[in-house]
Amino acid sequence: MATEQFDRIRPVASLQEFFKDSVASAMARQRVTADDHTAYYVVNLLTLFARSEALFDRTENGIELKPLAKVLAESIAAELAEERRHALQRVGDVSLFVAGFLADGLAAKLVDVDYYVQMGGSAYGALSESVRGSSRGRAFGAVFAELADKFQVFVDVLNEVRAEANSKAIDVLRTYEIWLRTGSERAARLLRKQGIEPQRTLVLQTRH
Repeated sequence: MATEQFDRIRPVASLQEFFKDSVASAMARQRVTADDHTAYYVVNLLTLFARSEALFDRTENGIELKPLAKVLAESIAAELAEERRHALQRVGDVSLFVAGFLADGLAAKLVDVDYYVQMGGSAYGALSESVRGSSRGRAFGAVFAELADKFQVFVDVLNEVRAEANSKAIDVLRTYEIWLRTGSERAARLLRKQGIEPQRTLVLQTRH
């Protein structure tokens, strides 16, 4: 049994590396093809949301996930193009993460996973059009377009990542966050058991 557990541990340098390996494996099993930049964006997105403050918003009701319809309305009302693009990217990113990692908790909610799939795909599609012709568009236009076109595909990939981790992927995120916030030795030991060496420096490039 000990040998079997050891075989399941994949030593990696960081949480980002953990997700890089997990996403690549899930894509291979599902025979999903995508541009390397798109896959890298998804990996960075998962790494970013290892911090709860990156996923949740500060609202008048406290820390919560702002309704995506409200974020989308803010994008429409935004006076500056960059504000609109940021809001659209936020809708796409949150939708992908929620549909891919938190779908099990949506059954009792007013909106289900199809809502997030529709909102996320539409947001990335609008974003790919919005950045066209700009320097950001040259860097990320094709990524956003591919995410829009294959949104459900990547939702399935993230579902596979979560399932492959025996439904412990969310625990990994929470444990990593605890370690980042507190330096807990216990959290560090738990991460190392998952094959993750805690690092405080994360290279995140989901926003430019």
